[in-house]
Order: sequence, then C-alpha cells, then structure tokens
Amino acid sequence: MPVPKKRTSKARKGMRRAHDFLTATAAVEVCEACGTPKLRHHVCQACGTYRGTKVLPGNQE
Repeated sequence: MPVPKKRTSKARKGMRRAHDFLTATAAVEVCEACGTPKLRHHVCQACGTYRGTKVLPGNQE
C-alpha cells in the first residue's frame, strides 16, 4: 500500500481545500430588458435577449 513520502504542508492542504469554504450564490438574475427572472449567463426565454442584444425571437421587444 503506497504511503506519502513527505508530509503535506499546511499551505498545500489549504490550497486543496480552498473550494470547501466557498458559498454558493443564487444563479438567478433579473433580465435588464423585460424584468423577468432568468438564469445567469443564459438567454432570457421571455424576451430573447442576452447582455442587451436580441438573439432569439421572443414575446417582447
């Protein structure tokens, strides 16, 4: 059974565990064009805009 040759330092252990202490944020935002809730980094399904540009045909202009 393999065993580590050297002890893991506190800094290396901390780098490995960096993601354990991150907090999840809500991935829901409000669309700037129509004001409906949408997922972050996704096209708004109500109006078809993404970052202020019309990319899909939607209900509103």
